Amino acid sequence: MSNMKVKLFSLVLLGLGFSLAQSPDFVAMLQLIDERSNFQSDLSASVSLTSNDPEEGTENSVIQFFRRDADESFLLLIQKPENQLGQGYLNIEDGLWFYDPESRQFSYTSLAENFQGSDARNDDFNSSSLSTDYQVSSYEEGTLGKYEVFILDLEALNDEVVYPFKRMWVTKDNSLVLKSEDYSLTKRLLRTSYYPSYAKVDNSFIADKIIFVDALVEGRKTEIAISNISTAAIPDYVFTKAYVERVNR
Repeated sequence: MSNMKVKLFSLVLLGLGFSLAQSPDFVAMLQLIDERSNFQSDLSASVSLTSNDPEEGTENSVIQFFRRDADESFLLLIQKPENQLGQGYLNIEDGLWFYDPESRQFSYTSLAENFQGSDARNDDFNSSSLSTDYQVSSYEEGTLGKYEVFILDLEALNDEVVYPFKRMWVTKDNSLVLKSEDYSLTKRLLRTSYYPSYAKVDNSFIADKIIFVDALVEGRKTEIAISNISTAAIPDYVFTKAYVERVNR
């Protein structure tokens, strides 16, 4: 091999090495998103939810939120509006249950269902499991507002997820999700989610403002604001049906 060919071959190898060195590890990135979104401790907060519908108008809800990521449990207790006071959603080992204080009955429901008819899904209140549910099929680099981002196309690894395809805008510097698009099996856009603000709690981050925009109904959206965030230990009995019934007496 001539000196010229050796030099060219070396340059190609160096170029490939540089390209590989710069290629992001997306498995690690999804794991980091999960780690930063989830909590080693318990989590409680107040949730204000505003649902805007072009036909039904605006509805405001106030919810007490309790979450324990160690066993993927959460409890949502509705405080307002008055006609929904005491309704609750309890996610425990045997599934997600809805409690109606009028009938005093629990009924099984799904994480894939919309929360109280809004554009939020029940699963949006659960812990993050992107790294076990999705793989990155392609990516590009770009900007979103003032932030440099990776734009990731995700495919589901199982049929238990709400959305089989997603596209996410993730900050390059700290791997926070700023925007997400959710797609059906036929890759029809169903919902766009925006995460304009995060609160840092211990070593984790929680989006304290979220905007869900319905892609199927023009003008329909849901805004969520999270406040009074605490990582104090929550008694085990909170994540039980007996507790949900008791607080409604």
